[in-house]
Amino acid sequence: MTDRTPLDFAALAEANQPLNAFVDFDRAARFGEGPLVGVTVGVKSNIAVRGLPWTAGMALHRGRIAARDAATVAALRDAGAAIIGTLNMEEAALGAKTDNPFFGATHNPHRIGFTPGGSSGGSGAAVAAGLCDLALETDTMGSVRIPASYCGVYGFKPAQTAVSRDGLELAEPALDVIGPLARSLDLLEQAAKLTSTFGNAALPGKPVTLADLGGVECTSDVLACFQQVCSLLDMAAPLALADAPSRIRYAGFIATAAALHAELADADAALLSPTLAKLISYGPHRKDEDRQADREVLARTAERLNEIVTQTGPLVLPTAPQPAFDHAEPAPANQADFTCLANVGNLPAVTIPAGTAANGMPIGVQIVGPRGAEAGLFALARQIDGQLRAYRQPDHFHAG
Repeated sequence: MTDRTPLDFAALAEANQPLNAFVDFDRAARFGEGPLVGVTVGVKSNIAVRGLPWTAGMALHRGRIAARDAATVAALRDAGAAIIGTLNMEEAALGAKTDNPFFGATHNPHRIGFTPGGSSGGSGAAVAAGLCDLALETDTMGSVRIPASYCGVYGFKPAQTAVSRDGLELAEPALDVIGPLARSLDLLEQAAKLTSTFGNAALPGKPVTLADLGGVECTSDVLACFQQVCSLLDMAAPLALADAPSRIRYAGFIATAAALHAELADADAALLSPTLAKLISYGPHRKDEDRQADREVLARTAERLNEIVTQTGPLVLPTAPQPAFDHAEPAPANQADFTCLANVGNLPAVTIPAGTAANGMPIGVQIVGPRGAEAGLFALARQIDGQLRAYRQPDHFHAG
Protein backbone atom coordinates (compact mmCIF):
# COMPACT_ATOMS: atom_id res chain seq x y z
CA MET A 1 0.00 0.00 0.00
CA THR A 2 1.24 3.51 -0.79
CA ASP A 3 0.75 6.40 1.65
CA ARG A 4 0.34 9.52 -0.47
CA THR A 5 -0.36 11.89 2.41
CA PRO A 6 1.74 15.04 1.85
CA LEU A 7 4.33 15.69 4.53
CA ASP A 8 4.02 18.95 6.44
CA PHE A 9 7.41 20.50 5.78
CA ALA A 10 6.36 23.87 7.15
CA ALA A 11 5.72 22.27 10.53
CA LEU A 12 8.97 20.31 10.31
CA ALA A 13 10.96 23.44 9.52
CA GLU A 14 9.39 25.26 12.47
CA ALA A 15 10.14 22.37 14.86
CA ASN A 16 13.67 22.12 13.50
CA GLN A 17 14.48 25.78 14.10
CA PRO A 18 15.52 25.58 17.79
CA LEU A 19 17.50 22.37 17.19
CA ASN A 20 19.18 22.92 13.81
CA ALA A 21 19.12 19.16 13.26
CA PHE A 22 18.17 19.21 9.56
CA VAL A 23 20.22 21.31 7.15
CA ASP A 24 18.17 20.55 4.02
CA PHE A 25 14.67 19.18 3.36
CA ASP A 26 13.46 17.38 0.26
CA ARG A 27 10.01 18.96 0.04
CA ALA A 28 9.08 16.59 -2.79
CA ALA A 29 9.58 13.54 -0.57
CA ARG A 30 6.74 11.02 -0.49
CA PHE A 31 6.19 7.53 0.88
CA GLY A 32 6.55 4.66 -1.54
CA GLU A 33 5.43 1.06 -1.25
CA GLY A 34 6.81 -1.55 1.12
CA PRO A 35 7.38 -2.36 4.80
CA LEU A 36 8.55 1.17 5.69
CA VAL A 37 5.51 3.05 4.40
CA GLY A 38 4.81 5.81 6.92
CA VAL A 39 8.43 5.94 8.14
CA THR A 40 10.29 9.23 7.65
CA VAL A 41 14.08 9.17 7.35
CA GLY A 42 16.75 11.81 7.80
CA VAL A 43 20.25 11.18 6.46
CA LYS A 44 23.58 12.50 7.74
CA SER A 45 24.95 14.90 5.16
CA ASN A 46 28.04 12.82 4.36
CA ILE A 47 25.75 10.15 2.83
CA ALA A 48 24.40 10.81 -0.66
CA VAL A 49 20.68 11.58 -1.05
CA ARG A 50 19.53 12.07 -4.63
CA GLY A 51 18.96 15.74 -5.47
CA LEU A 52 20.16 17.15 -2.13
CA PRO A 53 23.42 18.86 -1.12
CA TRP A 54 26.06 16.26 -0.20
CA THR A 55 28.32 18.42 1.93
CA ALA A 56 29.78 16.18 4.65
CA GLY A 57 29.40 19.28 6.81
CA MET A 58 32.07 21.08 4.79
CA ALA A 59 32.15 24.44 3.05
CA LEU A 60 34.38 22.68 0.53
CA HIS A 61 31.38 20.65 -0.70
CA ARG A 62 28.64 23.21 -0.17
CA GLY A 63 27.65 23.27 -3.86
CA ARG A 64 27.83 19.52 -4.47
CA ILE A 65 24.48 17.86 -5.25
CA ALA A 66 24.17 14.08 -5.06
CA ALA A 67 23.22 12.58 -8.44
CA ARG A 68 21.90 9.39 -6.86
CA ASP A 69 21.17 7.78 -3.52
CA ALA A 70 23.80 5.93 -1.53
CA ALA A 71 23.05 2.19 -1.51
CA THR A 72 21.80 2.30 2.09
CA VAL A 73 19.50 5.24 1.34
CA ALA A 74 18.18 3.48 -1.75
CA ALA A 75 17.39 0.39 0.35
CA LEU A 76 15.20 2.41 2.70
CA ARG A 77 13.57 4.34 -0.13
CA ASP A 78 12.83 1.07 -1.97
CA ALA A 79 11.19 -0.21 1.23
CA GLY A 80 8.68 2.65 1.12
CA ALA A 81 10.27 5.16 3.51
CA ALA A 82 10.16 8.89 2.77
CA ILE A 83 13.69 10.34 2.71
CA ILE A 84 12.86 13.81 3.96
CA GLY A 85 16.22 15.55 4.23
CA THR A 86 19.84 15.70 5.33
CA LEU A 87 21.13 16.25 8.83
CA ASN A 88 23.77 18.41 10.44
CA MET A 89 27.10 16.94 11.48
CA GLU A 90 30.62 17.88 12.45
CA GLU A 91 32.79 19.15 9.62
CA ALA A 92 34.21 16.09 7.79
CA ALA A 93 32.76 13.87 10.57
CA LEU A 94 35.65 14.78 12.84
CA GLY A 95 34.41 16.23 16.12
CA ALA A 96 32.49 15.54 19.28
CA LYS A 97 29.73 18.15 19.72
CA THR A 98 28.14 18.94 16.31
CA ASP A 99 29.05 22.60 16.49
CA ASN A 100 29.66 23.09 12.80
CA PRO A 101 31.50 26.31 11.78
CA PHE A 102 29.57 26.54 8.50
CA PHE A 103 26.14 25.08 9.32
CA GLY A 104 25.84 26.02 12.98
CA ALA A 105 25.46 24.11 16.23
CA THR A 106 22.84 21.42 16.73
CA HIS A 107 21.10 21.32 20.11
CA ASN A 108 20.00 18.40 22.22
CA PRO A 109 16.18 18.25 22.42
CA HIS A 110 16.42 17.26 26.09
CA ARG A 111 18.06 20.64 26.78
CA ILE A 112 18.66 23.45 24.31
CA GLY A 113 22.25 24.64 24.64
CA PHE A 114 23.55 21.12 25.28
CA THR A 115 25.35 19.01 22.69
CA PRO A 116 23.57 16.07 21.03
CA GLY A 117 26.99 14.44 20.58
CA GLY A 118 29.09 14.07 17.49
CA SER A 119 29.79 13.72 14.81
CA SER A 120 26.19 12.73 13.96
CA GLY A 121 24.45 15.14 16.32
CA GLY A 122 21.80 16.17 13.81
CA SER A 123 20.68 12.54 13.58
CA GLY A 124 20.37 12.06 17.33
CA ALA A 125 18.52 15.33 17.82
CA ALA A 126 16.11 14.79 14.90
CA VAL A 127 15.09 11.29 15.95
CA ALA A 128 14.79 12.13 19.66
CA ALA A 129 12.63 15.19 18.89
CA GLY A 130 10.37 13.26 16.52
CA LEU A 131 11.38 15.24 13.43
CA CYS A 132 11.93 11.91 11.70
CA ASP A 133 11.37 8.29 12.67
CA LEU A 134 14.72 6.95 11.57
CA ALA A 135 18.14 8.38 10.73
CA LEU A 136 21.06 7.01 8.76
CA GLU A 137 24.40 8.17 10.09
CA THR A 138 28.04 7.16 10.11
CA ASP A 139 30.25 5.82 12.87
CA THR A 140 34.05 6.06 12.78
CA MET A 141 34.69 5.71 16.51
CA GLY A 142 31.23 6.16 18.00
CA SER A 143 29.23 8.64 15.95
CA VAL A 144 26.10 6.49 15.78
CA ARG A 145 26.17 5.46 19.42
CA ILE A 146 27.28 8.63 21.22
CA PRO A 147 24.46 10.80 19.78
CA ALA A 148 22.02 7.97 20.53
CA SER A 149 23.22 7.88 24.13
CA TYR A 150 23.26 11.66 24.59
CA CYS A 151 19.79 12.02 23.04
CA GLY A 152 18.24 8.96 24.70
CA VAL A 153 17.42 6.83 21.64
CA TYR A 154 18.56 3.54 20.09
CA GLY A 155 21.49 3.11 17.71
CA PHE A 156 23.10 0.27 15.76
CA LYS A 157 26.67 0.26 14.52
CA PRO A 158 27.11 -2.69 12.13
CA ALA A 159 30.42 -4.34 11.39
CA GLN A 160 32.21 -2.26 8.78
CA THR A 161 32.33 -5.23 6.42
CA ALA A 162 28.55 -5.74 6.68
CA VAL A 163 27.45 -2.50 4.96
CA SER A 164 27.95 -0.94 1.55
CA ARG A 165 29.89 2.32 1.69
CA ASP A 166 28.64 3.36 -1.72
CA GLY A 167 27.74 7.06 -1.58
CA LEU A 168 29.60 7.70 1.69
CA GLU A 169 32.13 10.52 2.06
CA LEU A 170 34.69 8.54 4.03
CA ALA A 171 36.69 9.78 7.01
CA GLU A 172 38.77 6.64 7.71
CA PRO A 173 38.02 3.67 5.42
CA ALA A 174 39.07 0.99 7.93
CA LEU A 175 36.80 2.37 10.67
CA ASP A 176 33.82 4.02 8.91
CA VAL A 177 30.40 2.41 8.72
CA ILE A 178 26.80 3.54 8.08
CA GLY A 179 24.23 2.64 10.72
CA PRO A 180 20.66 3.53 11.76
CA LEU A 181 19.21 5.33 14.77
CA ALA A 182 15.57 5.12 15.94
CA ARG A 183 13.19 5.57 18.88
CA SER A 184 12.48 1.84 19.13
CA LEU A 185 14.46 -1.37 18.86
CA ASP A 186 11.88 -2.80 16.47
CA LEU A 187 12.35 -0.07 13.86
CA LEU A 188 16.11 -0.06 14.45
CA GLU A 189 16.31 -3.79 13.76
CA GLN A 190 14.09 -3.49 10.70
CA ALA A 191 16.39 -0.79 9.28
CA ALA A 192 19.49 -2.81 10.15
CA LYS A 193 18.18 -5.80 8.22
CA LEU A 194 17.44 -3.63 5.17
CA THR A 195 20.80 -1.85 5.10
CA SER A 196 23.35 -4.40 6.34
CA THR A 197 24.24 -8.08 6.39
CA PHE A 198 22.34 -9.38 9.42
CA GLY A 199 23.30 -12.74 10.92
CA ASN A 200 20.83 -14.90 12.81
CA ALA A 201 23.23 -16.63 15.21
CA ALA A 202 22.74 -16.53 18.97
CA LEU A 203 25.30 -14.87 21.20
CA PRO A 204 27.89 -17.21 22.73
CA GLY A 205 28.65 -17.52 26.44
CA LYS A 206 27.85 -14.91 29.06
CA PRO A 207 27.98 -11.11 28.88
CA VAL A 208 31.29 -9.68 30.05
CA THR A 209 32.77 -6.27 30.70
CA LEU A 210 36.26 -4.81 31.08
CA ALA A 211 38.01 -5.00 34.42
CA ASP A 212 37.72 -1.57 36.09
CA LEU A 213 36.16 -0.41 32.79
CA GLY A 214 39.66 -0.22 31.36
CA GLY A 215 40.51 2.69 33.64
CA VAL A 216 38.10 5.02 31.84
CA GLU A 217 36.84 7.69 34.25
CA CYS A 218 33.02 7.82 34.19
CA THR A 219 30.59 10.12 35.95
CA SER A 220 28.81 8.68 38.96
CA ASP A 221 25.49 8.73 37.08
CA VAL A 222 26.92 6.68 34.23
CA LEU A 223 28.45 4.19 36.67
CA ALA A 224 25.16 3.80 38.53
CA CYS A 225 23.22 3.10 35.31
CA PHE A 226 25.87 0.68 34.10
CA GLN A 227 25.95 -1.20 37.39
CA GLN A 228 22.17 -1.54 37.25
CA VAL A 229 22.44 -3.11 33.79
CA CYS A 230 25.11 -5.54 35.00
CA SER A 231 22.90 -6.53 37.94
CA LEU A 232 20.26 -7.73 35.48
CA LEU A 233 22.67 -10.10 33.72
CA ASP A 234 24.55 -13.28 34.55
CA MET A 235 27.97 -11.79 33.86
CA ALA A 236 31.25 -13.59 33.24
CA ALA A 237 34.35 -12.47 35.14
CA PRO A 238 35.69 -9.16 33.79
CA LEU A 239 38.48 -9.28 31.24
CA ALA A 240 41.26 -6.93 30.22
CA LEU A 241 42.70 -5.53 27.02
CA ALA A 242 46.43 -5.18 26.44
CA ASP A 243 46.08 -1.41 25.99
CA ALA A 244 43.98 1.20 27.75
CA PRO A 245 40.87 2.35 25.83
CA SER A 246 42.33 5.87 25.83
CA ARG A 247 45.41 4.62 23.98
CA ILE A 248 43.25 2.65 21.52
CA ARG A 249 41.04 5.66 20.88
CA TYR A 250 44.06 7.89 20.26
CA ALA A 251 45.49 5.40 17.75
CA GLY A 252 42.13 5.43 15.95
CA PHE A 253 42.08 9.22 15.96
CA ILE A 254 45.56 9.40 14.45
CA ALA A 255 44.55 6.97 11.70
CA THR A 256 41.47 9.09 10.95
CA ALA A 257 43.43 12.34 10.98
CA ALA A 258 46.03 10.89 8.61
CA ALA A 259 43.37 9.58 6.21
CA LEU A 260 41.53 12.92 6.14
CA HIS A 261 44.77 14.86 5.71
CA ALA A 262 45.62 12.77 2.66
CA GLU A 263 42.08 13.13 1.27
CA LEU A 264 42.11 16.92 1.71
CA ALA A 265 45.72 17.53 0.68
CA ASP A 266 44.69 19.42 -2.49
CA ALA A 267 41.70 21.22 -0.97
CA ASP A 268 41.54 25.01 -0.74
CA ALA A 269 42.75 25.64 2.82
CA ALA A 270 40.48 28.69 3.07
CA LEU A 271 37.48 26.35 2.88
CA LEU A 272 38.60 24.30 5.89
CA SER A 273 37.97 25.58 9.41
CA PRO A 274 41.02 26.20 11.62
CA THR A 275 39.75 23.48 13.96
CA LEU A 276 39.62 20.84 11.22
CA ALA A 277 42.98 21.92 9.84
CA LYS A 278 44.53 21.49 13.28
CA LEU A 279 42.90 18.11 13.93
CA ILE A 280 43.98 16.53 10.65
CA SER A 281 47.54 17.85 11.10
CA TYR A 282 48.10 15.36 13.91
CA GLY A 283 48.22 12.51 11.38
CA PRO A 284 51.18 13.52 9.18
CA HIS A 285 53.07 15.03 12.13
CA ARG A 286 53.15 11.69 13.96
CA LYS A 287 56.61 10.09 13.94
CA ASP A 288 56.99 6.91 11.89
CA GLU A 289 57.81 4.80 14.92
CA ASP A 290 54.77 6.15 16.74
CA ARG A 291 52.53 5.42 13.75
CA GLN A 292 53.85 1.86 13.73
CA ALA A 293 53.09 1.59 17.45
CA ASP A 294 49.57 2.85 16.72
CA ARG A 295 49.05 0.18 14.07
CA GLU A 296 50.21 -2.49 16.50
CA VAL A 297 47.79 -1.21 19.16
CA LEU A 298 44.88 -1.38 16.73
CA ALA A 299 45.85 -4.85 15.45
CA ARG A 300 46.20 -6.50 18.87
CA THR A 301 43.04 -4.78 20.13
CA ALA A 302 41.05 -6.09 17.16
CA GLU A 303 42.35 -9.60 17.75
CA ARG A 304 41.58 -9.49 21.50
CA LEU A 305 38.09 -8.06 21.05
CA ASN A 306 37.15 -10.72 18.51
CA GLU A 307 38.49 -13.36 20.89
CA ILE A 308 36.36 -11.97 23.75
CA VAL A 309 33.05 -11.75 21.88
CA THR A 310 33.41 -15.16 20.19
CA GLN A 311 34.80 -17.17 23.11
CA THR A 312 33.53 -15.46 26.29
CA GLY A 313 30.44 -13.50 25.31
CA PRO A 314 29.10 -10.08 24.31
CA LEU A 315 30.94 -7.08 25.70
CA VAL A 316 28.74 -4.76 27.79
CA LEU A 317 29.97 -1.22 28.43
CA PRO A 318 28.69 2.29 29.02
CA THR A 319 28.14 3.96 25.67
CA ALA A 320 29.86 7.17 26.76
CA PRO A 321 31.61 7.97 30.04
CA GLN A 322 29.42 11.04 30.56
CA PRO A 323 25.98 12.37 29.60
CA ALA A 324 25.54 15.32 27.25
CA PHE A 325 27.08 18.60 28.34
CA ASP A 326 26.77 22.30 27.59
CA HIS A 327 28.03 23.38 24.16
CA ALA A 328 30.14 25.99 25.96
CA GLU A 329 32.18 23.25 27.63
CA PRO A 330 35.11 21.53 25.89
CA ALA A 331 34.47 17.99 24.68
CA PRO A 332 35.87 15.37 27.07
CA ALA A 333 38.91 13.60 25.64
CA ASN A 334 37.54 10.21 26.73
CA GLN A 335 34.14 10.57 25.02
CA ALA A 336 34.82 7.75 22.52
CA ASP A 337 36.96 5.50 24.74
CA PHE A 338 34.24 2.81 24.88
CA THR A 339 32.64 3.23 21.48
CA CYS A 340 35.91 3.11 19.50
CA LEU A 341 36.38 -0.55 20.43
CA ALA A 342 33.64 -1.90 18.13
CA ASN A 343 35.13 0.01 15.18
CA VAL A 344 38.65 -1.25 15.88
CA GLY A 345 37.32 -4.81 16.12
CA ASN A 346 35.00 -4.52 13.06
CA LEU A 347 32.16 -5.67 15.33
CA PRO A 348 28.43 -4.87 15.54
CA ALA A 349 27.16 -2.92 18.54
CA VAL A 350 23.78 -1.74 19.83
CA THR A 351 23.22 1.14 22.25
CA ILE A 352 20.02 1.53 24.28
CA PRO A 353 18.81 4.10 26.84
CA ALA A 354 19.87 3.03 30.34
CA GLY A 355 18.78 5.86 32.59
CA THR A 356 18.93 9.57 33.32
CA ALA A 357 21.64 11.69 34.90
CA ALA A 358 21.02 14.10 37.75
CA ASN A 359 21.02 16.95 35.21
CA GLY A 360 18.14 15.29 33.34
CA MET A 361 20.21 14.12 30.37
CA PRO A 362 19.97 10.55 29.05
CA ILE A 363 22.58 7.84 29.61
CA GLY A 364 23.16 4.83 27.35
CA VAL A 365 24.68 1.37 27.54
CA GLN A 366 26.11 -0.56 24.60
CA ILE A 367 26.47 -4.24 23.76
CA VAL A 368 29.19 -5.43 21.36
CA GLY A 369 28.88 -8.85 19.76
CA PRO A 370 30.48 -11.04 17.12
CA ARG A 371 29.82 -10.68 13.40
CA GLY A 372 27.02 -12.98 12.33
CA ALA A 373 25.19 -12.79 15.67
CA GLU A 374 23.30 -9.55 15.04
CA ALA A 375 19.99 -11.25 15.89
CA GLY A 376 21.42 -12.38 19.21
CA LEU A 377 22.73 -8.90 19.87
CA PHE A 378 19.28 -7.38 19.35
CA ALA A 379 17.70 -10.11 21.49
CA LEU A 380 19.95 -9.24 24.43
CA ALA A 381 19.35 -5.52 23.88
CA ARG A 382 15.61 -6.14 23.87
CA GLN A 383 15.87 -8.19 27.09
CA ILE A 384 17.73 -5.41 28.90
CA ASP A 385 15.51 -2.70 27.44
CA GLY A 386 12.39 -4.52 28.59
CA GLN A 387 13.68 -4.56 32.16
CA LEU A 388 15.04 -1.02 32.24
CA ARG A 389 12.26 0.78 30.32
CA ALA A 390 14.55 3.80 30.32
CA TYR A 391 13.47 5.43 27.04
CA ARG A 392 11.72 8.76 27.51
CA GLN A 393 10.79 11.57 25.17
CA PRO A 394 12.23 15.05 25.61
CA ASP A 395 9.92 17.24 27.67
CA HIS A 396 9.39 19.85 24.96
CA PHE A 397 9.53 17.70 21.84
CA HIS A 398 7.19 14.81 21.20
CA ALA A 399 7.54 12.06 18.65
CA GLY A 400 4.66 11.80 16.27
